[in-house]
Amino acid sequence: MALPAEKLNKGLTILQQAKNDWRLIDDGDFFIAGNSLLQPVLFEHQPAMLKIPLSGKGQAGFRLLDCWNGKAAVNVYRYDADALLMERAVGERSLRRMVLDGREDAANTIVCSVVNQLHSHACAETPGLAPLASWFRSLDAAATAHNGPFATYHAIADALLRDPRDIVALHGDVHYDNILDSGHNGDNHDDNILDSGHRGWVAIDPKGAIGERGFDFANLFCNPNMEVASSPVRLARQVPVVAAQARLEPSRLLRWIIAWSGLMAAWMLEDGETPTLPLLVAELAAKELEIS
Repeated sequence: MALPAEKLNKGLTILQQAKNDWRLIDDGDFFIAGNSLLQPVLFEHQPAMLKIPLSGKGQAGFRLLDCWNGKAAVNVYRYDADALLMERAVGERSLRRMVLDGREDAANTIVCSVVNQLHSHACAETPGLAPLASWFRSLDAAATAHNGPFATYHAIADALLRDPRDIVALHGDVHYDNILDSGHNGDNHDDNILDSGHRGWVAIDPKGAIGERGFDFANLFCNPNMEVASSPVRLARQVPVVAAQARLEPSRLLRWIIAWSGLMAAWMLEDGETPTLPLLVAELAAKELEIS
């Protein structure tokens, strides 16, 4: 879907204003990723990334990144209501590539360690974090409109939301491209380095919500692509890995996978897209839950 010219022009105006206000130097061309405008820049001679959410809704995520204070997340240099200036992750390692190269156990172990560190911060009082239940209104609407599997997935989500455990500030969009190699590991290239003294892997782009921490591990299973996510054996292999590292009951993790996949499918319907992948993942998780 092409970005409306009016929205792009507004974003470019904000981008230029932020560069002027914060005395930034271009270090590459601007580009669009998701619903944001980004540009690599130099800030006080250091590589940084300037982000402008084109939706105008980024403040909660900015505040959450700031609360995490560079611990398992990128450092925040500046932010205001419309723009975020953050550390640019310059490392060459990729969790997505690890998964596609057959090293998913290692990749998921890294993801879980980073997310566990994020959840350990006392950031639940960060202003603007959305209650997780509010996100699931779309699944409620889909269940009413379409019934069928959406009704089943809504019932599972509703049961989880009515009996939450371990309430934390949630990243809200954990996947392999939202945890990056900071490039600050010195000469040690061990993929499993997670020591905060070395920085290592860091999270970017939180959406910001508050709710049960198990939710943040579910989106992994709709990633990194259709081929991996639709494998009939993936859940049996990886749910035990993620559940152990995240300290979750495997059956509860499967319920969160179903709930998240149903929500993702509902959002895709709202956007006029066909939700093939999330519905398939939800179906696979439901079958796995029956035999677990």
